[in-house]
Amino acid sequence: MAISSPSSSRSSISKPKLTLGQIFTMSFGFMGVQIGYSLQNANTSRILSAIGADPHHLSLFWLAAPMAGFIVQPIVGLSSDKTWTRLGRRIPFIMGGSIVSALAMFFMPNSGNFAQLLPPLLFGATMLLLMDTSFNVTMQPFRALVSDMVSDAQRKQGYAIQSFLINAGAVVGSLLPYILTWSGVLNEPTPGHKVAPTVIWSFYFGGGALLLSVLWTSFRTKEYPPEEYARYNNLDEETAPKMSFLDLLKNIPPTMWQLAVTQFFSWFALFLMWVYTTQGIAQHIWGTTDPKSAGFNEAGNWTGVIFAAYSVFAAIYSLVLTRITTTLGSKNTYMISLIAGGIGLISMILITDKNLLFISMIGIGMAWASILSLPYSILSSSLPARQTGVYMGIFNATITIPQIAAGLFGGIVLTALGDKAINVIGLAGASMVVAGIFAKVVIKAKD
Repeated sequence: MAISSPSSSRSSISKPKLTLGQIFTMSFGFMGVQIGYSLQNANTSRILSAIGADPHHLSLFWLAAPMAGFIVQPIVGLSSDKTWTRLGRRIPFIMGGSIVSALAMFFMPNSGNFAQLLPPLLFGATMLLLMDTSFNVTMQPFRALVSDMVSDAQRKQGYAIQSFLINAGAVVGSLLPYILTWSGVLNEPTPGHKVAPTVIWSFYFGGGALLLSVLWTSFRTKEYPPEEYARYNNLDEETAPKMSFLDLLKNIPPTMWQLAVTQFFSWFALFLMWVYTTQGIAQHIWGTTDPKSAGFNEAGNWTGVIFAAYSVFAAIYSLVLTRITTTLGSKNTYMISLIAGGIGLISMILITDKNLLFISMIGIGMAWASILSLPYSILSSSLPARQTGVYMGIFNATITIPQIAAGLFGGIVLTALGDKAINVIGLAGASMVVAGIFAKVVIKAKD
């Protein structure tokens, strides 16, 4: 059933209560986006290593994602706030970004086949930048769409369902190379190629799933037209003040600054985890650093499996997160979840059996679920309805700046920690614990 706007004769300014199916449909496309994003997270280091990247430089390549987000998301947010089309205000950006994302996913694992155009490493880095830019174009409007469409009473539920779908997509994306290997697809590069067929076909499937799921949301969700949106948010467009981007920056809600402290340490930790897990467990458990070896590629597949595991735990945790926050409060729940994630990351240093890594993923899953939902549910209630999109885009700087910092210093940290990538994971755990402490101490917003 499509989400449709209520009759224009509605006199109440309250947003209508949406069904569970309507909220689910609204964020369904985000699941497909996350399939692609998870494939990128679990396999980018693997692909770049295979086409010649030095491990000490990997974090620099990963800077493409936060740099793209830092620049693109505020622009997309500001633009979508002012966009009203037959498809809506957020949907056009969601659709456009998904198409470019899918194309980049089809090309990136085949970087070695375009050597006549660009060196493979340069081509791969270009596709990574293009993929990350378009992912950001797609993701930001999904966040604003929930804020636009759901009432205050359903806000936590809306973001919890979005978190569940994100993690469901992450499970699929993370497991695809492992599933293909189990199905008999070769997990080592064939003669004359650099990237394993399991990775190449995973990116094909991921790109297709991304497109199909986004199209489902785009054609089954009808956003409120301008007049209804204004009425539901008690806005008078005729007397709306004209605000420059500088004015918007000067009037950032205090809650955003408070959340930024916790965001810095949590996303600093996540970035290090995504970049160095494959190298960390390959060296620590499989005893290899050769990206073309069977052991390294097995470690790459296992990274996808454990990333899928933390996404499973996150999806399950998302289902009860609203109830937990009602009992403990958002800040206490946020603190406990982040500290659990930090303990999970630190525990990976002590584990030499690949199967025991699943235990570590429980805490990481709790942290990931809370990171995907609680900051947005805390923030969205403090945002002016007229500028929701742009402020959501500006808020993305609290995600991208810590990742940029981690990317710039990741190689230095790796060297300082004895060239043992697993030690970098331990540092990420310490950062996540600090984030949990600040979630309780710094954030002053009411639950």
